[in-house]
Amino acid sequence: MSNARTISIALLAGAALALGSCATLQRGPIGNAAVPQPAKAVDLNRYAGLWHEIGRYENGFERGCEGVTTQYTVRDDGLVGVLNTCRQGATTGPVKTSQGKAKVVEGSDNARLKVSFFGPFYIGDYWVLDHADDYSWSIVGEPSGRYLWLLSRTAQPSAQARDAILTRTRALGYDLTLIRPTQH
Repeated sequence: MSNARTISIALLAGAALALGSCATLQRGPIGNAAVPQPAKAVDLNRYAGLWHEIGRYENGFERGCEGVTTQYTVRDDGLVGVLNTCRQGATTGPVKTSQGKAKVVEGSDNARLKVSFFGPFYIGDYWVLDHADDYSWSIVGEPSGRYLWLLSRTAQPSAQARDAILTRTRALGYDLTLIRPTQH
């Protein structure tokens, strides 16, 4: 084997190792080792609209985000439109947005979706683990237990509503000490 080929293979292997290490470092701690299946069916028309993130497990793609909101729309093609917005660094910081789409996982009663923010590939899991009967709050996770979002229709839910969300989140098996409150 030539030296050039050996060096190329070594560089590729090193790059793959470095990328794998970076991906591993991006992962947060597991806050729930036994993520339950979603508790209820989701009516996408009632779920659609504006949601305020009131807390989350910290993650790389939301680092430094405050005032986080997500707007869901039911699209004519059967997909769900997703528009995430945050204020970078502070509640008055510059606006940062990301737009994506989601498709419902067949047989999930609309409670499990696959999300894409990067083209045609649906790679992210989005599970509506539970929600209020009136769709005033929602708990969202995914199978690894590393990601969690607590959502409310209002940026400042009442103490009673916040307690209900946290009580249900704990009952689902999540470590509440890992929740990072979102400022609004």
